[in-house]
Amino acid sequence: MIEITAKQRKYLEKCAQPMNPLVQIGGAGLTEEQIKNISKVLASHELIKIKYNIIKSLSGERDEIQESRLSLDKEIEEKTDSTHVRTIGNVAIFYRPAEKPADRKYEKGLSKA
Repeated sequence: MIEITAKQRKYLEKCAQPMNPLVQIGGAGLTEEQIKNISKVLASHELIKIKYNIIKSLSGERDEIQESRLSLDKEIEEKTDSTHVRTIGNVAIFYRPAEKPADRKYEKGLSKA
């Protein structure tokens, strides 16, 4: 996980805005297979959106739903060694720079932010 500033976070949010979610987490919750898939997608895209469909199935109060989102964000961040950029509604944005410096798409913009 890398630390990003508020300006860098805004830059990544702007880059992710036109993207569609590449991964969906459903009623089964976060499985090891999904963690592997998320890690693989991060390796090829660097910046991804994840849609939480599991949140819709919770019939709890607002605080319970928010707590569930936060725990999913932290778990994905830790297990994929990525950085959580932001969660808006049921869609979360994650960033992990490519292993090879030549393959990094967002590094130039992040250094300017």
